[in-house]
Amino acid sequence: MGKYPVLCVLLSAMVLLAACSDPSPSSDAGDASPTLAVAGGESLDWSSLRGDWVLVNYWAEWCKPCLEEIPELNAVDAREGVTVLAVNFDGVTGAELLELGQRMGIDFTMLADNPAPVLGWDMPQGLPATFLVAPDGELSDTLLGAQTEAGLMSLMKRD
Repeated sequence: MGKYPVLCVLLSAMVLLAACSDPSPSSDAGDASPTLAVAGGESLDWSSLRGDWVLVNYWAEWCKPCLEEIPELNAVDAREGVTVLAVNFDGVTGAELLELGQRMGIDFTMLADNPAPVLGWDMPQGLPATFLVAPDGELSDTLLGAQTEAGLMSLMKRD
């Protein structure tokens, strides 16, 4: 077998992979805003959060720092002009996710799916991880490790 059939297979594979890639969404105002599925079955239009600070927090049941920051995130979410969204790192969904969130004391909105692909973000490599989105809709910061209410308010320059 010559080298040309192998080259053809490799080139075909590269073309197929390129065609299947998920392009990152543009942040242009004219683009459609993604709709995010909420754990309870509702949906959330990402653009409806414009004007608020948004924290998208990745957590897992087995992550001790994640458990420690839940009361802090509950307090942040209770503030005016701030929305906290929870994303289960392990991909737990449906009734199991709702029960787990209740058992862990999560009072803020839990998303049914990971929003990173539609928002053009990379999946965090460690937990807990929090994406901080400014009121203009731009990603302001990516935070690793457990966060505190005071620390988050400071980053948002709020008391």
